[in-house]
Amino acid sequence: MNRLLVVLTLLLGFVGGSSTATAAEPVRPKLIKLPVNFGAAMENTPVVYQGRPLLVANYRDDTKNNTDKYAASMYGYITDLATGKEVARFAEGHSFVNAYVEGKQMNVFASQGTDRDWFQSIDRFSSDDLKTWKRELAIAREGDEHLFNCSVCRDDKGYLMAYESNKPVGFCFKFARSGDLAKWEKIPGLVFTGEKNEYSACPVLRYFAPYYYVIYLHAAIPGHNGWVSFLARSKDVENWELTPMNPILEAGPGEGVNNSDVDLFELDGNTYIYYATGDQQTWGSVRVALYLGPMKEFFEKWFPEGVPLVQVSAKKG
Repeated sequence: MNRLLVVLTLLLGFVGGSSTATAAEPVRPKLIKLPVNFGAAMENTPVVYQGRPLLVANYRDDTKNNTDKYAASMYGYITDLATGKEVARFAEGHSFVNAYVEGKQMNVFASQGTDRDWFQSIDRFSSDDLKTWKRELAIAREGDEHLFNCSVCRDDKGYLMAYESNKPVGFCFKFARSGDLAKWEKIPGLVFTGEKNEYSACPVLRYFAPYYYVIYLHAAIPGHNGWVSFLARSKDVENWELTPMNPILEAGPGEGVNNSDVDLFELDGNTYIYYATGDQQTWGSVRVALYLGPMKEFFEKWFPEGVPLVQVSAKKG
């Protein structure tokens, strides 16, 4: 066999995936965990509001669960990320906040807490000045269902929300649509329960046409440290694809056994991922990871072309 045929044979072997060839591993987008900490917090949303980077978060004292003082320990608050000063406190008796900025209006969605009956429906708090807040019902729970985290994005149809429930799987998330951020209609028959009808908690939702992207919390899996964050994408909210590089976030040294409650924003061309650490029981703290590039690129990099993807359906019934 001449030299040219030898080269062609080797090339065809690689292209055809011969038993002697090794497929290249997809390259993971680089996330830099910054040496910063936002203290005792969990659910949060970083936003840019009227040119100011702010962190919308919540506080609750879980040691008071199942006592007469649990709901009273809960509230939402907003911190100026440039100065570190608290600029607003609101949503007393609520937790699991998620913020969405629309023009001059700050919208915060939060679940109503109780002393002994866990969390109830999701309310919307809106303000044009961070001082006066309007409260109205956004998503009503059904029966003995309990609602927790939610996330809102805008698409070419209006607004889409993913909201976390403990039914039918503890935990999963469902979807609702709105044209004005005030009145929401649930999308029937869609429940995201992962690949194997499994724990799928605290979703954060974004839209970059033609894909919706969702980061959510997955329970502990072999070979990884505790609760980890997964990423999926969809063109229709019904059929989803998981990145082959899941999990995208995992607890490292000093972070306990948890990387959860992810939210993110783009600032000056870079993407900042805020996430909670802790042990899921006695302590939690918010930290930040940095991706050097825009958010659209961050999401796209997790889905390299030509790599098989796990398919997941959210259609139920």
